[in-house]
Amino acid sequence: MHEKQIEEVKKLLADSRNIAIVSHRNPDGDAYGSCLALSHLLKKLGHHTTVVSPNDCPNFLKWMPGQNQIVIFEEQTEIAKEILQKADIVFTLDFNALNRVGPDMEKVLSDIDPVYIMIDHHQDPDQYAKYSYVDPNICSTSQLIYQWTIQMGWKNYLDKDISTCIYTGILTDTGSFRFSNTNGDTHRIVGDLLDLGVEHTQVYREIHENSISRLKLLGKALKNMVYLKEYRTAFITLKNYELKQCNYQKGDTEGFVNYALSLTNVVLAAIFIEDKQQNIIKISFRSTGDFNVNELARDHFNGGGHINAAGGRSDVNLKDTVDNFIAILPEYKDSLLACHE
Repeated sequence: MHEKQIEEVKKLLADSRNIAIVSHRNPDGDAYGSCLALSHLLKKLGHHTTVVSPNDCPNFLKWMPGQNQIVIFEEQTEIAKEILQKADIVFTLDFNALNRVGPDMEKVLSDIDPVYIMIDHHQDPDQYAKYSYVDPNICSTSQLIYQWTIQMGWKNYLDKDISTCIYTGILTDTGSFRFSNTNGDTHRIVGDLLDLGVEHTQVYREIHENSISRLKLLGKALKNMVYLKEYRTAFITLKNYELKQCNYQKGDTEGFVNYALSLTNVVLAAIFIEDKQQNIIKISFRSTGDFNVNELARDHFNGGGHINAAGGRSDVNLKDTVDNFIAILPEYKDSLLACHE
């Protein structure tokens, strides 16, 4: 955020405001980490804030400070609408297009007229926000919240709860600091967060603790994994009945795609999950080096994200979706073979 915008936002936040903070649909650790951190911060500055999430989060995020105060749009629709309609300011965090909240909530956001402020780290943002702090080179929106807090001159308001939320977002969006989007600044910020009281061992345990059913589901996922040596690609499929067999809970497949990416000589990894409730195939892509899965997801699977991590969906059945994926791989063969891991 450049200096002129910082001064304008400071003036906007000089008096107490009604503020809604919105996450994307199917929130992950970075979405809730950034939203909750900002909410805690703005409350300390005297604002009335509510985090509004399109739908609920996975169980492994239920412990986060303030999570139990989040209003879930699909479960508390009328309350959520009233909060959004009364908001002077709406922050949208960890997404950059209003369709990421789902059609019902998108309509509400399109019909209201607050001051929109976007903080995000995804590419190609839509132009709906009056103020934007967007940097696709930063590992997580939670890191941007930390940097924005420093820019605004509010570092002295950081406390253990805010730091824990920021740390959770950074931890999850960097794959526990394994992904290439982690840099020296990230580790320096994490050092500061630890000094502010973050119990990093406990956070890691909360995020990564496994149930028996999740491990059984992982076993099925690994059994279903396919390696395509000629394209340096591996993918995983999970059918709806396999999810049911393992008593699937929201969030149980988090990180499964990274097992495919961990194979020697693999540049591109994907997981295809049958979702009978939404009647779609949910897709996650991961890559190494400079192979751009954001473009692949945008061009072929109604999605997008980052260069090395993106998501998408398919409206055809699982077999046809996988067949379509395999059919487009020749288009990317030269890039996959030339890619340095």
